[in-house]
Amino acid sequence: MPKHIAIVEDEAALAANYSDALRRQGFEVAVYDNRPAAARAFEARLPDLAIIDVGLGDEVEGGFDLCRELRSRSPELPIVFLTARDSELDIISGLRLGADDYLTKDISQAHMLARINALLRRARAMRAPEAGEHRVEQGALVLNLERMTASWREAAVELTVTEFWMVHALARHPGHVKNRRQLMEAANVVLDDNSITSHIKRIRRKFQRVDTDFDAIETAYGMGYRWLGRDR
Repeated sequence: MPKHIAIVEDEAALAANYSDALRRQGFEVAVYDNRPAAARAFEARLPDLAIIDVGLGDEVEGGFDLCRELRSRSPELPIVFLTARDSELDIISGLRLGADDYLTKDISQAHMLARINALLRRARAMRAPEAGEHRVEQGALVLNLERMTASWREAAVELTVTEFWMVHALARHPGHVKNRRQLMEAANVVLDDNSITSHIKRIRRKFQRVDTDFDAIETAYGMGYRWLGRDR
């Protein structure tokens, strides 16, 4: 049975481009051009994944409101913001509301589809029994590559897909410096230097929520970042 993806986008041409690309991949797609219509539809049936713009018609932050509603209905539902709004404040707001990823509209269709498939794969793996899955362990860190989940000192760390692959790139080779371009390639995203810095700050904060002494990600000034390999 094909996965059901909801697109909430008020620009008809963009919504058509996204939906056509997804249907060619075999997905069932529903498109809504405003928050109230999407909210009513979600009351009847939740999608398997939601792609949401931040500004929806007259509602400047309608997408944020819809994300909040969706997350209250389903903690596991994959939610992606796909928007032209790329300020750090907007990105932080979207992720704090519980979105799994925050993408800007200059992303290629191939990258968008890769992110969607990764989120659906994670959602599917989370529902399956945990057995025989590929894990990366570095001291107190455990990464489950099938579920795309992370834990630190046995406490779950809620990372987005982008954040997960950045941590994975760093932790695979402790002590090795990864520059910003290498982190972008690992996460399969195109970001500027300030966005990479913001992602690293958010990753650190998420680990520090479960361990106030966390300091395993070190800044190599002028070069990039490294994972400190000892059990910290």
